[in-house]
Amino acid sequence: MNADSPDSGRLPLEGVVVVDLTRALSGPFCTMVLGDLGATVYKVESEPHGDMTRTWGPFHDSESIYYLSCNRNKRSVAIDLRSERGRSAVMDMLSHADVFVQNFKPGVAEEIGFGPDVLRKRHPRLICADISGFGRGGPYQDWPGLDQVAQGMSGLMSLTGDPGGAPTRVGVSIADMTAGLWLCIGILAALAARPHTGSGAHVSTALLSSLVSMLGVNGQRYLSSGEAPSRTGNDHPVIAPYGVFQAADGPLSIACATQVMWSHLCKELNEPDLAQDPRFIDNASRVSAREPLREVLNQLLGRRSREYWLARLLPAGIPAGPILTVAEVFNDPHVIASGGIQSLPHPRTGTLRVAANPIVFDGVRVGGDGLPPPRLGAHTAEFLAELERRRAMPVSKS
Repeated sequence: MNADSPDSGRLPLEGVVVVDLTRALSGPFCTMVLGDLGATVYKVESEPHGDMTRTWGPFHDSESIYYLSCNRNKRSVAIDLRSERGRSAVMDMLSHADVFVQNFKPGVAEEIGFGPDVLRKRHPRLICADISGFGRGGPYQDWPGLDQVAQGMSGLMSLTGDPGGAPTRVGVSIADMTAGLWLCIGILAALAARPHTGSGAHVSTALLSSLVSMLGVNGQRYLSSGEAPSRTGNDHPVIAPYGVFQAADGPLSIACATQVMWSHLCKELNEPDLAQDPRFIDNASRVSAREPLREVLNQLLGRRSREYWLARLLPAGIPAGPILTVAEVFNDPHVIASGGIQSLPHPRTGTLRVAANPIVFDGVRVGGDGLPPPRLGAHTAEFLAELERRRAMPVSKS
């Protein structure tokens, strides 16, 4: 395949060719990151409608905003995967590819001839990667999996929301995107190992296991002590004060992770004696007296604005920041100055602004000078011409 990159000679995955049969979010998010890092990603979509998210509203100049959010730096190839001819073209493509990614329902890839055992036998150096809802080897392996279900079954919703309130979904599709990132890490590891092993690998992850692995201290708390953590709202489960407090003009995050920070906070609040209050003398006491502590801090912070308090707390080494809306985030001077928004030329929307990949590689945000999310089949002719050229060449992948 043609592995030219928009950032040729600079991006780390230049020359890596990815065949992407994923749709919705988890798989496309993974392959978008690979594309941002310089890989040539061929997004293979079934005719006539392509990725299901192309039809999901709302829309930006007739383009699905959902689709636009997770498909930059890819080339769209429209092929009928239900036909023998279409499947044959994809199989030939894999002779010259490095990575194959799919997130079909369990068993579908095998049914259409793209299971990992078949592919690795035919293409020994190919890295076969997939995401499912629940992974293999358990009683749920054949269940269909979606982000909402994974969030509930992972325990994450039991930790999210107000104390005494209902379990709450995280505000973004965190299971999909976390699984996509884990799969991307696995693919990168397989690419790094291949020069040493001489062969590809089968890399897989699942929505459920991806979130279970991220339970962190809350998961370890149960595994080590048998204590099941509960919802603590905006508060840290084991540190105080560490959460959301109210200034005169709105909410403010303050995170006192150490005793020194607590002492400094009391000083900046012009209440140095508060640090010696028996109710708040150490972290364990403050966690036990979380509500009285919140009342005291809100009363003190409510005297002045967020801007005033940030100007005092940050120089004192106390981590703090305002609570922003999405609109405020994308108009924030630091987000803008640090490259958090990237602009791509799009044939229908004109300039398309997207949330940037956060990786800075040798001082440059990756993916910024790349391709916009492609129109359905925009690169089919290019791909087929390149495939014919490659068919006449010996297969040689380093």
